Amino acid sequence: MSNHTYLITGGAGFIGSFVCDRLLAEGHQVICIDNFVTGQRKNIEHLLSNPNFTLIEADVSQPLQAVSQTSQENVKFAKLHKIDYILHLASPAGPNPTSPKSYHALPVETYLVNSVGTHYLLELAKKHNAVFLFASTSEIYGDPEVHPQPETYWGHVNPIGPRAIYDESKRLGEAICAAWSRKFGVQTRIARIFNTYGPKMNPDDGRAIPVFIQSAISNQQLTIHGDGHQTRSFCYVDDQVDGLLKLLRSDLNADPVNIGNPVELTIKELVSAIIKMTGSKSTIQFDKLPEDDPERRKPDIAKAERLLGWEPKINLEEGLLKTIEYFK
Repeated sequence: MSNHTYLITGGAGFIGSFVCDRLLAEGHQVICIDNFVTGQRKNIEHLLSNPNFTLIEADVSQPLQAVSQTSQENVKFAKLHKIDYILHLASPAGPNPTSPKSYHALPVETYLVNSVGTHYLLELAKKHNAVFLFASTSEIYGDPEVHPQPETYWGHVNPIGPRAIYDESKRLGEAICAAWSRKFGVQTRIARIFNTYGPKMNPDDGRAIPVFIQSAISNQQLTIHGDGHQTRSFCYVDDQVDGLLKLLRSDLNADPVNIGNPVELTIKELVSAIIKMTGSKSTIQFDKLPEDDPERRKPDIAKAERLLGWEPKINLEEGLLKTIEYFK
């Protein structure tokens, strides 16, 4: 594999930092752009001494000519000569309304990075003739009436509900990618990412698995919102990165692909597994289900299997053990 230059927005985030690790291991040049609104500097600190890694601290929702917040960052950006691939992973994604890192707490930042940020990055992709991947989400399906969800399903979303700022900004981001592909011939890839977990998740954004693991490790009560019978499908981060890179390097232009694990389980089953695997003495309490929270979520990955040759390899027990070890 020849060496290329990859620009990763949200590269200090959970999935983004794993993408940076993988690409550097393959011998590529990696440019990480992050403003650390939800990303964590500790996720990429081990990469700062790598000569193939460049960190630019910036907000991609601003025009790229002034994308950087300091003169030093502007110098770094000015030195970028040729970019081959852009992965736009930056966005608040935590669904917990009580978390200061969630899209509920950061609604303006969420819609700007997925709309205006996508526009500016597509301009950059056009300039460099780079392939552009947009990290969309299973949330574009809303509370689905079709199960499992194939890419042909247009979704069931409340456009003004409390989750809408994330769901609809991702739907708009997809539309922007398709428009740039049709109008300007930019090669775009659209990844509909389903629930992903693993080490380096930020517990402050309130996502289920790190919250449950930390509570279980400390023998605190675990809170399930709803009756626990709602389902999710969880994909380990290494599998997610494999899927994203296979999609990026494919020829599926402006053609959405689900990337997720199709093994479905209830939230109550997930919590019980975490309590057992941590040897916790925690008990479970139940609370009100948040408005518009999906009842079921499971990807149809037939398209990824057929066109990318991709399917997840790491089962839930193996992935949870690795994640639990990280949070201990």
